[in-house]
Amino acid sequence: MASLLPETDSEDELPNGWEQRLTFEDKVYYVNHQQKSTQWTHPLTGKRKRVAGELPFGWERQILEDRTVIYVDHTTKKTTYTDPRLAFAFEDKDVGTDMTQRFDASTTGDEVLHGRDLTGKVAIITGANSGIGLETAKCLASKGAHIIMACRHSDRANDAIDYIHESLPKAKLEALICDLESLESVQQFVDQFLSLQLPLHMLILNAGSMLSPHRLTIDGYETTFQVNHLSHFYLTKLLQQKLIDSRPARVVVLSSESHRFSTMSIETFSQEWVSPSTARNFVSMMAYNDSKLCNVLFSNELNRRLSSHGVVSNACHPGNMISTGISRNWWLMRTLFAVVRPFTKSLGQGCATPVFCATAHELDDIGGLYFNNCYQCLPSKTAQNSDLSASLWLLSEKMIENGIKQLKSQ
Repeated sequence: MASLLPETDSEDELPNGWEQRLTFEDKVYYVNHQQKSTQWTHPLTGKRKRVAGELPFGWERQILEDRTVIYVDHTTKKTTYTDPRLAFAFEDKDVGTDMTQRFDASTTGDEVLHGRDLTGKVAIITGANSGIGLETAKCLASKGAHIIMACRHSDRANDAIDYIHESLPKAKLEALICDLESLESVQQFVDQFLSLQLPLHMLILNAGSMLSPHRLTIDGYETTFQVNHLSHFYLTKLLQQKLIDSRPARVVVLSSESHRFSTMSIETFSQEWVSPSTARNFVSMMAYNDSKLCNVLFSNELNRRLSSHGVVSNACHPGNMISTGISRNWWLMRTLFAVVRPFTKSLGQGCATPVFCATAHELDDIGGLYFNNCYQCLPSKTAQNSDLSASLWLLSEKMIENGIKQLKSQ
């Protein structure tokens, strides 16, 4: 079973006369009272340590008039001189991507957020009214985050809010309409969000469509491609400045291991490939695979363009055949999902990797990666092609421009 907390050196007792303390920059240092000296490294292991950036949920740091620092647990009504985060100090490594695996396939989103306080953080989650999106919203809201639920149907969004409020009556939740089959709806959603004058710390691109028959959206593009990639691309572009102004900020793009089965390449890439205008050469499963490859390519290119501005992006795979609404378009797939349900991840486990990518401290300032089971893994070779990711970005911009022109001409 996965550990619920970062790896620590708690089993390595300090020698007699030693004490560990924290700087206000959250770095651990060690005091040798016998020699009246301090050092950054653990006297036994030689490791440098740090702690998570915020106190556990319910804790507050207070500085008294005599400059004494105390820590108050408002849940238990207890006060201590010891920073509670010291119990969970973890190694401070120079190489950010050399991370220890703390979680696995059995981990839930609640376990990822154990001890975290997200008060003051704002997250937009697309497709938040059901499935993994709903579970992600509930998980983040339980730790104090303000959730903007970007949903296609207002009644379903309101039902989702009522569902979360049943167990979290004080959760900060708002629903705004965002139909990913319409670029105009995406624009209207962004206008409404910006009018709220909120920051944006997490943009979680969760909504998706699978196995849809060939159909063009109102903008003239194939539905699977527009819902899974193009409208999310447009949404992110419209929110780009807000993300930068709110930095540090993160974008999480939900992809799938099925991206590995895409046959798209830099040689075959074209608008007709990703968004076929007719059903003649259209295969719904291949369209889904291609769109999931686009998710990884987009995340990588987005990170390349925005990471220097304090915004990082990572793609992730939530799990295989989790019981969500994504299989709604074909009765056979709905049946298959029902059959395998006892052997797949729960929704709580399915949201763990997106939640990890959105909040984990070890990913501070780290992006352009792909995650499965809360751990970095390499995506397909095609997904790592920087020329293809740049080509997709340019084509997406062109398609959005043409789609908006078509809308204005109507």
